[in-house]
Amino acid sequence: MHNYREIKIWQRARVLVKDVYLVTKQFPSEELYGLTSQTRKAAVSVMLNVAEGAGRGTNKDFNHFLDMTKGSLFEVESLMILACDLEYIPESKKEEILDKTSEIVKMLIAFQKNLI
Repeated sequence: MHNYREIKIWQRARVLVKDVYLVTKQFPSEELYGLTSQTRKAAVSVMLNVAEGAGRGTNKDFNHFLDMTKGSLFEVESLMILACDLEYIPESKKEEILDKTSEIVKMLIAFQKNLI
């Protein structure tokens, strides 16, 4: 079992969640139960999957949750691209979030190699 709060991936995911919440505040109010909610859920699931996986009994189980974490990161990326396409956020903000998600994906891949 791992202490999730000490895992750098979880720490970076926590910052990502905050950034996503701040970015989605700019979305139109009619998106509150659509794109805003979906984007926030995807970002939160990044952080939560790391925490839940860390609490599992085996590295195999942890690895499975880290795979789900990657999926959530790609979901966040896709939603940020869509938000930019819809002109809810500027290109610069989209790129800022994509840089953070890419960094976390790279960290996940390296971390997973050490788990096996």
